[in-house]
Amino acid sequence: MFNKKTVEDIDVKGKKVLVRVDFNVPIKEGVVGDDTRMRAALPTIHYLLDHGAAVILFSHLGRPKGGPDPKFSMKPVADHLAELMGKGVAFAADCVGPEAERAASAMKPGEVLVLENTRFHPEEEKNDPALAKQMASLADVFVNDAFGSAHRAHASTEGVTHYLPAVAGFLLEKEIKYLGQAIADPKHPFVAILGGAKISDKIGVIKNLLTKADSILIGGGMANTFFKAQGYPVADSLVEDDALVTAQDLLKEGGQKLRLPVDVVLGDRFDADAATKVMSVGPIPAGWRILDIGPETIKSYSKVVEGAGMVVWNGPMGVFEFPHFAKGTFEIARAVAASKAISIVGGGDSVAAVQQSGLADKITHISTGGGASLEMLEGLELPGVASLLDQ
Repeated sequence: MFNKKTVEDIDVKGKKVLVRVDFNVPIKEGVVGDDTRMRAALPTIHYLLDHGAAVILFSHLGRPKGGPDPKFSMKPVADHLAELMGKGVAFAADCVGPEAERAASAMKPGEVLVLENTRFHPEEEKNDPALAKQMASLADVFVNDAFGSAHRAHASTEGVTHYLPAVAGFLLEKEIKYLGQAIADPKHPFVAILGGAKISDKIGVIKNLLTKADSILIGGGMANTFFKAQGYPVADSLVEDDALVTAQDLLKEGGQKLRLPVDVVLGDRFDADAATKVMSVGPIPAGWRILDIGPETIKSYSKVVEGAGMVVWNGPMGVFEFPHFAKGTFEIARAVAASKAISIVGGGDSVAAVQQSGLADKITHISTGGGASLEMLEGLELPGVASLLDQ
């Protein structure tokens, strides 16, 4: 299933190891908010330190425009990592060049260094070989543990693999194993739950899953586009008009496998304090919009999940940020947590919902990558994985 070398297949004693992590975490007023992605990288970091390596970590953070921007600095991330690890973590104010080179060359086994944001160099996203070569020059070995960025061919994910022996970290290995199994050898009945706003983001995923899943349960804003494609007026609901033909094609192709909500929760405006009403699926009254799946849908979807062998969930069932429209998402989270199925949850919003509901420890695998997990479910090869050494 996973045919790439990992940190366990190489000798790192006395070596400098450059680790691409996904530390793209929310930062407010210089303080890290949700550190889930950082905690997910700790097993790889500790393993390397325990085996005598000096560990150099680098990541992108946010979307700086064309150069350094203090609000996207990795310094707060380095400080937070020191707290998580209970040890000193050095920081270099660039990811290449004299400062990074000085900091890297001074390192001893057992030490940790965090480099500045890789996207402070516009060449990073262009996968520029000169930048990749400079990054690689800091170390003896490269480890990719950034599943959330593995679908991008950037200098720090794919480029460096041309200049250093490159292997996977534990997080990357775990992600590929679980998501790879979901696609290559799922346990049946295999149920996919797809939500979120847009069909266009998930066309390839739905098409691929139609060949593998036993049921695909649709929720979130993307359900509205399917309703409109079936001829129902949806009033003020969010709809992708340019995806209507695609939605019609998917409905034809999906047959009984593709299941839509049978009832919905409406709001009279997009607001936490909106007036609400529940109705069966049909023409939506003027001035109202669909903001969640309804109680009958929750019941029927939960029943499907209850009998599943494997469940993959990506995307919320409604606007769960507003309590009036959160029930669909949280009830589905409960159903997934309660089922005996192998469960995989991916995508920022679904992961946030599972964590908010306090059920994260009941999920078999929570994916740290939104775009990367979708591309895997679509059956695509990820450049950051393909470029690693084969077993």
